[in-house]
Amino acid sequence: MQKSVRYNEGHALYLALLARKEGTKRGYLSKRTAEANRWHEKWFALYQNVLFYFESEQSARPAGIYMLEGCSCERAPAPKGAAAGSAKDAALDKQYYFTVLFGHEGQKPLELRCEDEVDGDEWVEAIHQASYSDILIEREVLMQKYIHLVQIVETEKIAANQLRHQLEDQDTEIERLKSEIIALNKTKERMRPYQGNQEDEDPDIKKIKKVQSFMRGWLCRRKWKTIVQDYICSPHAESMRKRNQIVFNMVEAESEYVHQLYVLVNCFLRPLRMAASSKKPPISHDDVSSIFLNSETIMFLHEIFHQGLKARIANWPTLILADLFDILLPMLNIYQEFVRNHQYSLQVLANCKQNRDFDKLLKQYEANPACEGRMLETFLTYPMFQIPRYIITLHELLAHTPHEHVERKSLEFAKSKLEELSRVMHDEVSDTENIRKNLAIERTIVEGCDILLDTSQTFIRQGSLIQVPSVERGKLSKVRLGSLSLKKEGERQCFLFTKHFLICTRSSGGKLHLLKTGGVLSLIECTLIEETDAT
Repeated sequence: MQKSVRYNEGHALYLALLARKEGTKRGYLSKRTAEANRWHEKWFALYQNVLFYFESEQSARPAGIYMLEGCSCERAPAPKGAAAGSAKDAALDKQYYFTVLFGHEGQKPLELRCEDEVDGDEWVEAIHQASYSDILIEREVLMQKYIHLVQIVETEKIAANQLRHQLEDQDTEIERLKSEIIALNKTKERMRPYQGNQEDEDPDIKKIKKVQSFMRGWLCRRKWKTIVQDYICSPHAESMRKRNQIVFNMVEAESEYVHQLYVLVNCFLRPLRMAASSKKPPISHDDVSSIFLNSETIMFLHEIFHQGLKARIANWPTLILADLFDILLPMLNIYQEFVRNHQYSLQVLANCKQNRDFDKLLKQYEANPACEGRMLETFLTYPMFQIPRYIITLHELLAHTPHEHVERKSLEFAKSKLEELSRVMHDEVSDTENIRKNLAIERTIVEGCDILLDTSQTFIRQGSLIQVPSVERGKLSKVRLGSLSLKKEGERQCFLFTKHFLICTRSSGGKLHLLKTGGVLSLIECTLIEETDAT
């Protein structure tokens, strides 16, 4: 026979009394019996992790006890036996059901219900929290907070002690300063009779002091004058004077250049645009664009740069120029187009001058007093020299700028960028001139020459050479250049390129003809033999 479990009944009754008075949750619930499957209303009280139920609220002795440690509680649906036919069953179906599940096998769940859903949710939540392990965890958290607060209090006590010591030290220092002030006041009181005696000094002594004061002032002025003169004669001052003079000259040159561009645009470009729009235009708009290119944009750019230079001069002797070049450098690429097509613009201008009406009109424009007797070609040439002029100016400016000067690095950067732009423009001009030279030679040859249409073919030189026959073993043989066997020397017009050598003959009419055989020689397949024996 299995023995019953003994427990401390007196202590259980004491806990039941506490549950009735101080329980976490108290109230009537309906409990389902396991035998008859019926519901009985009991009065329940929850204290910590123990659930008591009584026959009624006035009962002093509990009817049962449930240990809730390790259990769970969840809402349950209404029992399936409830039918919708009767009003009583419909009221039961509206009640709130929940079940307490114990964490081990063999223990049937505790099924409970109440009439209010809010009250049921409160019971479920209270049973969920009825765990001694949760209380231990909460106690541990509270203990950690308590230890942290104790540490903060100790730290504050230490800081308060330090602050108290500092205040004591400051009080001591204040007392010491007060004593020093009192001593100084006493010393001042003792000095007053002496100061009163000074007012009664001898007039001769006053005169001597005035002379001494005058001499001290004169010596200070003389020393300061010597310092200023030494600086004026120093190499640094001389370098700064030369630097300022270079800046002043640059401003004057920029002003003159802006005036030249103004004359180019207002005395030639804009009047010729109006002439091109007339009924009988002496020049077309395309030719005007080809001659002047983007000179108007260049003028606007340098007007802005010139205004910036004048503003810097207004702040003399502080001359800061590097930021102006930082603004100017990104926009100087417009010079590439002007320089690249400059030679072509002069050719278009020369072709337009063949028209008598245009030539007459151009001479009228050139007679303007603002032109000062200069021709249009002169004004078109001025932008070609502006980038080299900037490079020379910056080179001279850097020569008189100390290495520790604030603008040194910026001016060196501007000079390097201008030199790079100048090299690019020079290479583009060289390529363009080479192509035009090749096309000009190709047009002078009657038969034409396809190899001159190759852009990589660079012209080197041209001239007249004497083609002589070669002699082998006393017999005349064919010449090495050409297809003719000559008994006497023949003059040939020759053109030397990087890849080919052209040999032409000149007819009586002055036209050039390539030799039928050997007129175009590939230098890759040729061997140059220098014959020193002229016999």
